Amino acid sequence: MEPTRKIEKVSMRNLHMEDYDQLAKSFKRIYADSDVFWTKEQIKKLITIFPEGQVVIIVDDKIVGCALSIIVNYNMVKGDHTYAQVTGNETFNTHDPNGNILYGIEVFIHPDYRGLRLARRMYEYRKELCEKLNLKAIMFGGRIPNYHKYADKMRPKEYIEHVRNREIYDPVLTFQLSNDFHVRRVIRNYLPSDEESEHCATLLQWDNIYYQPTTDSYVDRKPTVRIGLVQWQMRPYASVDDLFEQVEFFVDSVSDYKSDFILFPEYFNAPLMARFNDLGEAQSIRMMAQYTDEIRDRFRELAISYNINIITGSMPYLKDDSLYNVGFLCRRDGSVDMYEKIHVTPDEQKCWGLSGGSHIQTFDTDCGKIGIVICYDVEFPELSRLMAEDGMQILFVPFMTDTQNAYSRVRVCAQARAIENECYVAIAGSVGNLPRVHNMDIQYAQSAVFTPCDFAFPNDGKRSEATPNTEMILVSDVDLNLLNELHTYGAVRNLRDRRKDLYELKQKK
Repeated sequence: MEPTRKIEKVSMRNLHMEDYDQLAKSFKRIYADSDVFWTKEQIKKLITIFPEGQVVIIVDDKIVGCALSIIVNYNMVKGDHTYAQVTGNETFNTHDPNGNILYGIEVFIHPDYRGLRLARRMYEYRKELCEKLNLKAIMFGGRIPNYHKYADKMRPKEYIEHVRNREIYDPVLTFQLSNDFHVRRVIRNYLPSDEESEHCATLLQWDNIYYQPTTDSYVDRKPTVRIGLVQWQMRPYASVDDLFEQVEFFVDSVSDYKSDFILFPEYFNAPLMARFNDLGEAQSIRMMAQYTDEIRDRFRELAISYNINIITGSMPYLKDDSLYNVGFLCRRDGSVDMYEKIHVTPDEQKCWGLSGGSHIQTFDTDCGKIGIVICYDVEFPELSRLMAEDGMQILFVPFMTDTQNAYSRVRVCAQARAIENECYVAIAGSVGNLPRVHNMDIQYAQSAVFTPCDFAFPNDGKRSEATPNTEMILVSDVDLNLLNELHTYGAVRNLRDRRKDLYELKQKK
């Protein structure tokens, strides 16, 4: 059995002086026509100007690999350029500590030590460094050494596509693609002496999903967001004042836990219809709609005073003699947006004469981009997919269901939306009964927060759940950084792997 090897990844800043000679003599630049080696002066220069960017692999106390890099500005390398230009003719005077791109100028493993996945370790180091320094991306010119075998049959673009599809193996490009780099373009004469690549190279890029560009205004986007859900007990209320005494109790309670959002259920204000019970069902809900503007304004005041973003559930809204089911996002900075139920249920249309809304949108908040769909809407995957394509990270679903099978439709679809859109989904409903309100007799709910199903999340996709059919609050934390990692490194990547060459989803204007 082969003895266990001791493998270390070491920053070059920790090398001893005698290591410089070994390093300089060990690594021939493999793209050269003749034997050209890194000089001790070049290595010392790189370590002086950017020590963090230089790393070596040591196996059994012997240096067997290295990765060298500098920082440049994106505008310098986004288009055609040569190796000589980007390295300042190998003086490295192009290194810019204030740049935003980690540019790779060398990765090399000694031939006797290849096949041990050592290069992968150095690439992981570069990715960690890129994130640590808040750089936009890693970029470099990559050789395509097997291209000369196919140059008379296909252009570089076709060759790259065949390599990407695993129809052709290229020792450099195949490795880069497997390490999450993508080809931005083909650049000519990057390395004039590279005959194997037919003087062509690929401009490769790995994007830092955590990159935050510098701005004049500072916005604190929290990676961990705390969500509070209200599982609302239906009970009689004589007035809006009585209703809001209970609303404020929940807002106060959830805000005490430093929550960023609080979600109320659909039609949580239905008890106010009791005073209009002598009217028909369609008339009574229209009478209740007269309170909607006042309820919106009161929620806005609570959002400001309790420093919490409030998603108001939903309520009837009368506009141009048409009745809609809407809710409001009341941000803690005082701004307010309205969202609409797009798909009304057959019962809402038959008993109340409701019309479906027509505005599909996401909302920017101080805790990331969110989407809101009301109850039945979550059973239509197109809505949340459009929101996911617009960057939605958390989907909020206020709902009202009377029976357990109706609730199951909402719950199962909400879990599906979390998986297929790689986002968090929070649902909140009402419990109890309203015997004196027509068409709102009974309620069934179990509020919950759902996640994607991958290694960083609960195995069953359930972050937290309330007790069924009990009035309570549910407070849960969600980590937005985990979503970013899932989009790039997930076991499956539902958003990225869609076959856009076969189908697409478009919102009609």
